Amino acid sequence: MYGKYNILGDKAIRLLGYWLLAIGLMSCRGDEIIFPAEYEVLPMESRELSSFAPNEPIGMYLLNEGNMGSNKATIDYLDFSKGIYIRNIYGERNPNVIKELGDVGNDIQVYGNRLYAVINCSHKVEVMDAHTCRRIGQVDIPNCRYICFRGNKAYVSSYVGPVSIDPNAQLGAIFEIDTATLQITRKVTVGYQPEELIVNNEHIYVVNSGGYRAPDYDSTMSIISLKDFRQVQKIPVCLNPHRMRQDQYSRLWITSRGDYKDVQPILTCFSLISKEILPMAKAPTVSEMVICGDSMYFYGTHWSEQTMSNQITYGIFDIRKQTLVSEHFITDGTEQEIKIPYGIQVNPYNGDIYVTDAKNYVSSGQLHCYSREGKRKWSVRTGDIPAHMCFVYR
Repeated sequence: MYGKYNILGDKAIRLLGYWLLAIGLMSCRGDEIIFPAEYEVLPMESRELSSFAPNEPIGMYLLNEGNMGSNKATIDYLDFSKGIYIRNIYGERNPNVIKELGDVGNDIQVYGNRLYAVINCSHKVEVMDAHTCRRIGQVDIPNCRYICFRGNKAYVSSYVGPVSIDPNAQLGAIFEIDTATLQITRKVTVGYQPEELIVNNEHIYVVNSGGYRAPDYDSTMSIISLKDFRQVQKIPVCLNPHRMRQDQYSRLWITSRGDYKDVQPILTCFSLISKEILPMAKAPTVSEMVICGDSMYFYGTHWSEQTMSNQITYGIFDIRKQTLVSEHFITDGTEQEIKIPYGIQVNPYNGDIYVTDAKNYVSSGQLHCYSREGKRKWSVRTGDIPAHMCFVYR
């Protein structure tokens, strides 16, 4: 017992224990010295795992993209049970993997008991145990982008061609993976440079950006039949589409990046029932979004020629009423400290909002946690270019 003489405190003692454990896990990857993961105690109460509700996340993974060509993609882990943040957990848990995670992390998802990380420029999907982050295997897919799931299959969008701007860049594709064997089972060609994708009933929906063919961007969404795995329809949606989320009203919300010049970014709503674009009142500029119930939490980054700077909005959009609820879900003024918002996630259980800051794109970023009232609870240093987040449940 430490009683009132515990100078360090329970949190500091826990941190010391984690650090000593990390030191014990140091090893060598060939001639390369592997440094231990960094453990940081956060101002959170530690809890027993048994106290978590079935629909309450016990942790959150954060995929740091890393700079292209630097082979610095990393995974961090926020442990809600222990109240700690672990930087570069993948490197620590997989000391024998050559070159660690790889080059440019583009998406991360938990499905079943497995964690899937899409590593764009390393042309692979890394598969890990969701509760230990230990490597199970990998699937080689060229220029892969995003991943979604249905039954015992995973579906990955791919640019297919080399990583380069090319007016003659080839059409992209969707790859089907058997999640038990990690083998590619089917492939279908779609539009140019496909991005995010969603499975709904018996179809896959994927937006085609045409990003490599700038300024001749694509503006379509491909619909693929799961039964025979062929493209059955291609629908015009918006110029240079990117993000896509499904709501509880059988609709898809799609973001556009425009052409960075004359065509401004827009938010588009697509009906999964009528298979058409729905008319909307004026919508906000949305770069990234999360839908919780009827609320879409988003940030929007828009370049202003007048001020020669980015105009950034952190807002809430009511998707049922199609009205802007607020342009300021951060209410304590601390958004002024965020240089480049690069990722957003919302805890569906307690309403906490997570926003990442890529800062200067070449050094460590930050993860900020806000209460549902928009007050900052804590901030923590991350890997380089923190971008994609997913929750883990019991």
